[in-house]
Parts: sequence; C-alpha cells; structure tokens
Amino acid sequence: MRHQSVEPPPFFHRGPSPLIRLAFFGLLSLALLFADTRYRYLENVRQSVAVVLYPLQRVVQWPGEALTYVMTYFGSQHALVDDNATLRQELLAEAPTVQGFQTLQDENARLRTLLGVEKRFQGAATAAEVLYTGRDPFTQKLFVDKGESAGVQPGQAVIDEVGVVGQVTRVFPYMAEVTLVTDKDHAVPVKVERSGVRSVMYGAGTGRLPELRFLSPNAEIQPGDRLLTSGIDGTYPAGLAVAQVVSVERETGQIFARVICKPLAGVEKSPHVLILGSAAALPSRPEEATDGDAPRKGRGRRRG
Repeated sequence: MRHQSVEPPPFFHRGPSPLIRLAFFGLLSLALLFADTRYRYLENVRQSVAVVLYPLQRVVQWPGEALTYVMTYFGSQHALVDDNATLRQELLAEAPTVQGFQTLQDENARLRTLLGVEKRFQGAATAAEVLYTGRDPFTQKLFVDKGESAGVQPGQAVIDEVGVVGQVTRVFPYMAEVTLVTDKDHAVPVKVERSGVRSVMYGAGTGRLPELRFLSPNAEIQPGDRLLTSGIDGTYPAGLAVAQVVSVERETGQIFARVICKPLAGVEKSPHVLILGSAAALPSRPEEATDGDAPRKGRGRRRG
C-alpha cells in the first residue's frame, strides 16, 4: 500500500518562509505604530476609514437600538399603567375628603356667622349642636346636646346664624327639646321691618308655612317684607329675623287678612344653634302693687 505524503505540494513552498513573513509584518506594524504615534501620518487614513465604515456601524447597531427602544417603550407603558392605578387608588382614598370640602366650607361659614351672633349676646348664649328631630310627624321639634347641666331652661329662645329657630320646651340633664316656629302650637310676636306693624306669627304644622293671624286687611304689609321679633313677649330679644312674607290675601268681606310667611332660619337643617339665656331677653315685668303699698304711695303724694 502506498502512503500519501502530508507535505504540501511544491507550489505552496514558493516565497519566504512563514517565520520571515511574520517577522516582516511585525516590524512593519511596529514602524507604523511608531510613525502614527510620533508623526500622526495615519490620522487622515483613520478618519477616511471611519467615514466609510460609519453606515456599516449604524446598520450593525440598529437591531440593538431597536430592541432597546421597544423594551423602553413597553417598560414605560407598564410604568404608566402602574402609576395610573396608584393615582386612581389615591383619588378614591381622597374622594370623601374632596367631596366633603364644600360641606366643610359651608359649615365653617355658618359657624363664623353664628360666632358673630354669639358675640352680640355675650355671656347670655349657649352654643349647641342638633342631635336629631322628633319622631312625631305631627309636631315640629328637634333635640340639642345641651341640657340642664349647661344651664339651659325651658322657655329660652333658640336661634341660628340667620334668625329664630324656636323655643326650648323641655329640658333633660344633657339634652333639651326645642319646638320650632313652624309647630302648630307655637307663636312668635313679630313686627314688619319696613312699616313697624305688629302681629303674631303662628306655626301651621308639618308641610305648611306659618301665617300671621288677626291682621286687618288694610295693614301695611306686602310680599317680600321681613318679619322681626318685636320683643314684647319677653322671650325673644327684639330685632331677630323670623320670616319673610310670601303672600298676602285681602278678600272682601273678610275680617282679617291671610298672610303666609316663610321662616328665614334653617328651621329643620341648622346643624348648630344658639340658646339665648334670660339675660338676652327683656327684663321681667315689675310686680303688681299690693294693697298695703297703695296707702304709702298715696301718703307720699300728699306729703309732696
């Protein structure tokens, strides 16, 4: 059997040997490196090669940049979804506060006004909060959180920041019952602010507006007039707003005019009220002279 030689054909043995070529190119590389470092001969060549190869570099880099952009885009979308979910939860958590902001503003405005009214009756008014209304649908009553322990007494006037609410009718140790001016058994002496005409406003019960009774048909009163407390009953201080005239009916042949009024105070919706003490009303009337005092007064006049 004939063995085939592993030596390359004689054709490939032409030229310098590989060792000589390696040494030549190594020396050439060192020379080029020295010349480029020392004299920068290859700077223009390098820039030309960079300009030629730049499009190829961009083409090679484009897939990686596209992948990075796609990952960034979807990552941003996921982050936005998470942020929106977080903000939605925060919005829902803050919703009760935001929705109640206007209510708090209105309540603060009422309390400021009520504080101004309380200063008018300094030392003779007790602030109270409305607890609930009465259960009887045929009466107009509410209950407040101040009672006998706070010095509240039956007969005291109750007002809010606008005007008269009613009158204390029953007192418990820590709460009190207030009968509203709209109750059918309640009456308030009033006068017309514009003309000074005096009358009495009577409540008409549930679902009906109060009215002025026993007022002559030719009395100087008209729709839109404001009614104030006259103060002649010794319960309500004079000058408190009570109601506004809604309609006046003067029928021929009738003895009295029919005057319908609308309460100005938040009769059934005031959350806070003031209970006026006896010092806020008129002083009590003087006692009647006794028989024993009459001769003394007579003798005093004769001596004069």
